[in-house]
Amino acid sequence: MPAFCGPSPAVAKSQRLAHGAPVNMFSGPFDPAVMSRLLLTRAHPGWLGLRYRDHGDDWCELELPWRADLVSDEGSPVLASGPIVSLLDMAAGMAIWIANGEFRPVATLDLRTDYIRPSHENASVIARVTCYRRTRSAAFVRGRAHDGNRDDPVAEMSGVFMTIDPARAA
Repeated sequence: MPAFCGPSPAVAKSQRLAHGAPVNMFSGPFDPAVMSRLLLTRAHPGWLGLRYRDHGDDWCELELPWRADLVSDEGSPVLASGPIVSLLDMAAGMAIWIANGEFRPVATLDLRTDYIRPSHENASVIARVTCYRRTRSAAFVRGRAHDGNRDDPVAEMSGVFMTIDPARAA
């Protein structure tokens, strides 16, 4: 799932007010605890049932609760790797918005995920992702997913996201 969370530049352009100012339905400081009620209850994150857990100045922690329909092998009740990658991708987007202090659409340019081991049976997976560097047009992230013990990761990730300024789409 690309972490494109917001209107495309073309849509953003079409959503401008008559005087040219962009319409930003997420204006104001980005509060992940509040915004997660909107961002994690719709579309792919909503279907997966992602939950907000915590955040810092440049990181976000989300949870993927275990569900029988998210396993890849009916004989082994562990979460499939695909939903875990989606969890890390969404946590990365939220870490970037936290570090930016505001919501601006982002798109995944590169997301490398090393799936290290299966999660434990019937266990939820937790992802913490940090945005460690930002430039004018890119954000760099790294994170880890675990199923209860941060020192025993299920997956490690690093990625680069493009930040999209709807005002420049004009």
